[in-house]
Amino acid sequence: MSATPHQPTVTEREARQVAEAAREQDWRKPSFAKELFLGRFRLDLIHPHPMPSDEAAQRGEEFLTKLRDFCETEIDSARIEREARIPDETINGLKELGALGMKIDTKYGGLGLTQVYYNKALALVGSASPAIGALLSAHQSIGVPQPLKLFGTQEQKDTFLQRCARTDISAFLLTEPDVGSDPARLATAAVPDGDDYVLDGVKLWTTNGVVADLLVVMARVPKSEGHKGGITAFVVEAGSEGVTVENRNAFMGLRGLENGVTRFHQVRVPAANRIGPEGSGLKIALTTLNTGRLSLPAMCVGAGKWCLKIAREWSAAREQWGKPVAFHEAVGAKISFIAATTFALEAVLDLSSQMADENRNDIRIEAALAKLYGSEMACLMADELVQIRGGRGFETAESLAARGERAVPAEQILRDLRINRIFEGSTEIMHLLIAREAVDAHLSVAGDLIDPDKSLSDKAKAGAGAGVFYAKWLPKLVAGPGQLPRAYSEFNQHVDLSPHLRYVERSARKLARSTFYAMSRWQGRMETKQGFLGRIVDIGAELFAMSAACVRAELLRTTGDHGREAYQLADAFCRQSRIRVEELFARLWTNTDDLDRKVVKGVLSGTYTWLEEGVIDPSGEGPWIADATPGPSKKENVHRPIR
Repeated sequence: MSATPHQPTVTEREARQVAEAAREQDWRKPSFAKELFLGRFRLDLIHPHPMPSDEAAQRGEEFLTKLRDFCETEIDSARIEREARIPDETINGLKELGALGMKIDTKYGGLGLTQVYYNKALALVGSASPAIGALLSAHQSIGVPQPLKLFGTQEQKDTFLQRCARTDISAFLLTEPDVGSDPARLATAAVPDGDDYVLDGVKLWTTNGVVADLLVVMARVPKSEGHKGGITAFVVEAGSEGVTVENRNAFMGLRGLENGVTRFHQVRVPAANRIGPEGSGLKIALTTLNTGRLSLPAMCVGAGKWCLKIAREWSAAREQWGKPVAFHEAVGAKISFIAATTFALEAVLDLSSQMADENRNDIRIEAALAKLYGSEMACLMADELVQIRGGRGFETAESLAARGERAVPAEQILRDLRINRIFEGSTEIMHLLIAREAVDAHLSVAGDLIDPDKSLSDKAKAGAGAGVFYAKWLPKLVAGPGQLPRAYSEFNQHVDLSPHLRYVERSARKLARSTFYAMSRWQGRMETKQGFLGRIVDIGAELFAMSAACVRAELLRTTGDHGREAYQLADAFCRQSRIRVEELFARLWTNTDDLDRKVVKGVLSGTYTWLEEGVIDPSGEGPWIADATPGPSKKENVHRPIR
């Protein structure tokens, strides 16, 4: 599709350069996941399991008690689903409770919760209503509070954080009708004019945008005298003249989500509202997401816990062929999968969150893996719950209640969770993002060798450096503790988990060898091998989850909190995970990737249009992508701030 007149025309290489420039380039702190992808199993970075301080735990538990009471008495999830809207009184109640300021420092009127307890709160409120969980997450994880916390000036923090903590809802606006995961084509403009910038453009899928008071907007500043230009972040008052919410979008799930289309026409924004310097917008967005992504797996953990509860209660009550369906192996395997996976997801989430709180490790890969793995596995668990429930799983809660049965919204949670595989970086984009970070060490020493723009002298210099690096690194991938029968013996307790950790260590080295071989084989074409890279990342995700599950089991054993049961669940998860890992390793080299590319070319060239005959397309008329030409709005403003 050709670019519209206002849309920048960007080559693939230029788009990659923009994305690369937005990355955090340095690794100043250790990273367990980064080391894992390099074939080094650094158990010392995550074991013993880090713990919150007593003061942080007490403050967090006190708020969770209040939030649970609110969820049980003030949130009507059936009403939100039925009316496709969160009642104003519910949102006002959350404001009074301080839920808007869970992650905001107490000196700005927030609750000052740690990442661990913020996530526990999201899991709790998200189980009561996923739409409310999404509202609170979008407000605090990627909305105004987080980027200001990391990059804002003191004046900006003083001006906006108190509002965000108690009264004002915020939203994050990056996506445009024709710009998704390729921000190099961003078209919304912010033109300097005296002490202001003038915004023009259209933003799509603005979660919270319909009710927001404050917006974080990504816009392109043109380069000019005195202005570096580039994609830049701004705090914008949602009630400013020229800001129009043109549509409240509706989705297959999260029906209470206040998500819209927002148009900016000649909107004046003070230069004082710019976050960071010009051109730093994408870096701010990506850095914000490093920990912000942990909010999604938090709600996935909550969903897993609910799926397990319903599966347990229903499978014990429902009998077929003389016994509860839970004791039929086909159903029992699904229940075991839900229980073991929920345990592992919570282990991944709590470990990543506590590391984020301690700030002694770089967790950009861990958070991305948690988001990727959590969103994928939660969808599988919800799907299995629907299957366990049978016809009742497909029936709505309202219909079940109407005919006298318990109103279990199993089909709703399946619909609600589906967006998490797309939100804040789709699974496909997460694969590429994590893969880029995972091979960073290789590219830093050998990148110039495969860069077509580098000179022969640059390549020669890179070759010498790469030779030194690989001469030291490759021999270490041959043998390790995973081959020693008594390695990790401290994990041999109620159940012996040490074989699983030895497996992780051996697999990490195998994963690194596979990555090196692929880079040697494909060199500059490696970035196009998205199927291969996706499998590499999925193996890393499984290994990270296995590690976290074992470490959590040992933590619970030492604290006397369900240690025996935790070891059983960790063992079950690791055995299930190892089967998936072996399949992924096999598919690294035995797959249909090349054939798939040929079929895709045939599909797009019309070779198989005969296969589409015999059906009716019920789609309506209209363009595939809505026109986003800047200009005044021609629609009614559906913005409704909540007071």
